[in-house]
Amino acid sequence: MRPLLDAAARDEDEHIARNGPLPWQHTPGALIAALAEAGLAGRGGANFPTWRKLARTSVADRPVVIANAAEGEPASHKDKVLLQRCPHLVLDGLQLAAEAVGARRVYLYGAVVPQRKSDRYPITCVEAPDTFTAGESSAVMAAVNGRKPLPTNDRRDDMLVQNVETLARIAQIARYGPRWFRRHDTFLATVSGAVQRPGVYEVERGVAVQRLLDLAGGVGTKAVLIGGYHGTWLRPHETIADPGAGVAIALPNNESGLRKTAEIVGYLASQSTRRCGPCRFGLPALAEALSARRWNQVRQLVGLVDGRGACHHPDGTARLVRSALAVFEEESR
Repeated sequence: MRPLLDAAARDEDEHIARNGPLPWQHTPGALIAALAEAGLAGRGGANFPTWRKLARTSVADRPVVIANAAEGEPASHKDKVLLQRCPHLVLDGLQLAAEAVGARRVYLYGAVVPQRKSDRYPITCVEAPDTFTAGESSAVMAAVNGRKPLPTNDRRDDMLVQNVETLARIAQIARYGPRWFRRHDTFLATVSGAVQRPGVYEVERGVAVQRLLDLAGGVGTKAVLIGGYHGTWLRPHETIADPGAGVAIALPNNESGLRKTAEIVGYLASQSTRRCGPCRFGLPALAEALSARRWNQVRQLVGLVDGRGACHHPDGTARLVRSALAVFEEESR
């Protein structure tokens, strides 16, 4: 296996010496076909097939490509680590995505990088606020258009937003091919909580939760929140089918899973834009009901907020709560 973080380089010249020149595809549709064959899914949390997003944008008028480096998830640091160690691999992927869709404008949202001599598409860097929802794709689109980075239910086919790890994987597939990627399909995970060695680890997709715990020195773990604050709780013996945003938070045996979930939902309620009923009223009520252990009300509120918001923030919160009620069922008796 050739780990992603092994592509680290101090500058562009070292990057090229270690990883080879930027592999321009030249043939229209070649990269999109390779991504489809590779089966690459987005690494920002949605797990959507990457090739479909590129294909949709490639037929739009005056496409825009955005590298999303905003990492508002409090427990996530994998994108920051990737940009610190392998920025040129991310930039390669950004350039290749721009070529594949015929981009008119290219942005890097949430980070600043120097222009490179090998780039054909100039990159405009845009600042991102340190909020949970600022990295949501519609909020990213708003930011690069000069508006406040607030999520909405608007979706624009002419704007391609890709997480920076996804772009790095695109660069790998362009260099080594879809077959290589299918044999070495890994993901970056930020492991924290009840572990001795918190940090960013690279593991195979479909790995057991216990594998992450072993790498990070987890002892006496009740469950692990996989995918971040919009993720799901899993027991150590279970496998990770969908890593989401690449976050793993280990919960010790002596801590209440439902109490921890209530704390997270309280944070998520505070991070909402309060522009729709589910965020303005539903999430605070859900956090309060969880804290008060009113389980019937919790279940009712989950059904009320799910699928009814202006964006997917309430949906992710509902998914988290449903997972907690299932995994920590004994705590609600």
